Amino acid sequence: MTGTAHRRVIAWASISIDGYTSGPDGPAHDTWLHRHALRQETAEYFEGVWRGVDTALLGRTNYEGFASVWPGITRDPATDERTRELGTWLETVEKVVFSRTLERADWRNSRIAREPEREVAALKAAPGRDLMVLNSASVIQTLLKADLVDDLRFAVVPTLLGGGLRLLPEGLPASGWTLASSATLAHGAVCLHYRRG
Repeated sequence: MTGTAHRRVIAWASISIDGYTSGPDGPAHDTWLHRHALRQETAEYFEGVWRGVDTALLGRTNYEGFASVWPGITRDPATDERTRELGTWLETVEKVVFSRTLERADWRNSRIAREPEREVAALKAAPGRDLMVLNSASVIQTLLKADLVDDLRFAVVPTLLGGGLRLLPEGLPASGWTLASSATLAHGAVCLHYRRG
């Protein structure tokens, strides 16, 4: 999407069958998510999503996690080409980090924003390609409440966590969505793409 056309806001998240983006022990213990993310079929599917995006939206926790691991993955000679291309995109794409406490965002092409609703509304109105929230539950929830999400894209991973950080908690406003596409990956994850109805 280019020029003056409406930029879409894509909310991307990998979730467990019971709707959590992270388990009860926190991101450092989410081996289920790491196994899913590192599979070849996941990388192939996700490539079709991120290539249409020129601005990544993240919360502080995901930003710090991504910034701590992806530069090393990208530069590792053993990294496969598709993963390296994703790492290069993560390095070069504009990254907007939503945080009230973060003081520095040193990863290349990163900047901090304090007010997600105002920032995303301005980005949607500016020229460019699509915007994507990268698996940051708090940012997705904030933008859903502000009616700023155009596409929901979930990878439902065949795991039950029993608790943790729920992607869609109670209290979100009611809204209608239309299934745009679905795909089942070889390891059993189901990728769902919903557009605002």
